[in-house]
Amino acid sequence: MAEKPKLYYFNGRGRMESIRWLLAVAGVEFEEVILETREQYLKLLEDGFLLFQQVPLVEIDGMKLTQTQAILSYLAAKYNLYGKDLKETALINMYTGGISDLMFLIMVHYFKPAEEKEKEIEFILEKAKSRYFPAFEKAFKTRISNIPTIKKFLQPGSQRKPPPDDHYVATVKKVLQI
Repeated sequence: MAEKPKLYYFNGRGRMESIRWLLAVAGVEFEEVILETREQYLKLLEDGFLLFQQVPLVEIDGMKLTQTQAILSYLAAKYNLYGKDLKETALINMYTGGISDLMFLIMVHYFKPAEEKEKEIEFILEKAKSRYFPAFEKAFKTRISNIPTIKKFLQPGSQRKPPPDDHYVATVKKVLQI
């Protein structure tokens, strides 16, 4: 039996969450190494595992993969989730690009100074409601939520992470020294 993929990231959603979702869709169990200390991060750097000195990192099939989009592409191809033809693959890439854009808006928000957060939340909500949510709701909200492996992933006790909180932000800042 093949080893479970091993995911290296912080104890939160961030850039790893879409990877967790894709593994959940594929019904693939995975292990996680939660980064909590600067030393853990430096060890990954020293071992040469972080190509661009950043996480997420996924260890799978004897490889150490970085860069979220590259990881997602690999997993989608490996588990036959990349569309039945080139047109479907292009649609998948469009949606994953949109998800990536929206996630970046949200992730960066948590790391901004408090005085900027209040103003920016309005901007993020407006953009999410007018630009991103309509595209996702038209296409697959109901279909996706009815996939048995996604239902399982959304249940309490799964490996899904909660939204970022102050502890998560402090840990990321400490580990990455930002």
